[in-house]
Amino acid sequence: MPGHQSGPAPRGLTIPLSELLWRFSGAGGPGGQHVNTANTRAEVRLDIAGSPSIPEAARSLLVSRLGDVVAVAASDRRSQSQNRDLALTRLTERLAGALEVQRNRRPTRPTRGSERRRLEAKKRQAQRKRERGGRWEE
Repeated sequence: MPGHQSGPAPRGLTIPLSELLWRFSGAGGPGGQHVNTANTRAEVRLDIAGSPSIPEAARSLLVSRLGDVVAVAASDRRSQSQNRDLALTRLTERLAGALEVQRNRRPTRPTRGSERRRLEAKKRQAQRKRERGGRWEE
């Protein structure tokens, strides 16, 4: 990408494009003669464990959630440059998702009204089954 010096940047994280490893290949599927000659599928890899531009705290979190190396591929578009942009976007989204802090769920109690409605529904169901019960006995 001409003019771009840095790659994905989730949550203030800046990764230089020199740390990204690109690989291009022919996209599968139909497409006629063009698909046999053009390497439009783009795959980008980032070595998280070996990246000096990722701070240690973020690196340990990313490695625990994504592994040492993260790879993203894109073959949705017909041109290599569009697939490159798409792969970079997907890599950014994947890194941002892995860096999100998971909030702990605070357990809550059911409200008094919901508890009352649940118990009334149970009583109605039990009554319904009791009324069915005597039909088959002789």
